[in-house]
Amino acid sequence: MLVADAHHHLRDPAARRPLGRAGLEVGPVSYGAAALGNLAGRISDESAEQIVEEAWAGGVRYFDVAPHYGLGLAETRLGRALAHRPRDEFIVSTKVGRLLVENPAGQQPDDGGFDVTSALIRHPDYSRDGVLRSIEDSLNRLGLDRLDIVLVHDPDDHYNEALDGAFPALEQLRSEGVISSYGAGMNQSAMLASFVEETDLDIVMCAGRYTLLDQGALADLIPAAAARGVSVVAAAVFNSGILACDPPRADSSYNYGMPPGEIVARAQAMADVCHEYDVPLPAAALQFPLEQAVVSTVCVGARSPEQLAANLLNASAAIPPELWNTLDALER
Repeated sequence: MLVADAHHHLRDPAARRPLGRAGLEVGPVSYGAAALGNLAGRISDESAEQIVEEAWAGGVRYFDVAPHYGLGLAETRLGRALAHRPRDEFIVSTKVGRLLVENPAGQQPDDGGFDVTSALIRHPDYSRDGVLRSIEDSLNRLGLDRLDIVLVHDPDDHYNEALDGAFPALEQLRSEGVISSYGAGMNQSAMLASFVEETDLDIVMCAGRYTLLDQGALADLIPAAAARGVSVVAAAVFNSGILACDPPRADSSYNYGMPPGEIVARAQAMADVCHEYDVPLPAAALQFPLEQAVVSTVCVGARSPEQLAANLLNASAAIPPELWNTLDALER
């Protein structure tokens, strides 16, 4: 079911919403920097720099990254691109849980979906010491002296370690003023909802579970976050590709695999409705999560400055409120 609790005609890219409880504010679109780590193919250092420049020119001030992205490459590139910006004008989140350690085999091509060769490998570590070491390493790669937000990254198989180690460590860092906010980033909503209830986190990043095609988060995370005053960052709003194409294609990606026929048919029906209102499908996909007051921003990636500019254009497209009602009726 599609649920909208606010109506906007033209979304203002400069509009700010609270992000977490520490006074951070964010625009409707933020940049997810996985592509800076050569996700699904290489990009040049120059292109990485230009993507961040394009984001900044378009009003984006929140950048999300992780050690996982290109075994540290995305953090290094993001830090370089932001180095000449005033530190109090942007927000950076990075993640903990995958510590980068020396590879005994030396320089090797990465097997994690990033086109890099590195002497580092990922080691899952959700302990207090692992979190502190990970943050120190991230600060060095980013060239920053502080992080705004730290998210526990994909603790799907490490629930207890995260609760016993990572979250208490982040709670202490927040209470000491070392970080402003902390939370978790996952591709599922159920465990995020559990963390919302079990810890005092104030931000969660939910990938792919609150989109036009998948509103799983409505059953658990969205109400839990609303009840506890937790901000939601909606990521993977195109479900890894299918909602980024207009019209949707059967050979596009859905949740990092081939889309089932039924999903392609639903996406095509949505595109048809959007076209009746003169709205591109990717614009509806990008703006849909922002209809929930608890969603602070939509975090989208981009592999080129052109792709970034297209995302910003879609984020500010005029959408008549009736479109949401028609899409809702379609889903019933």
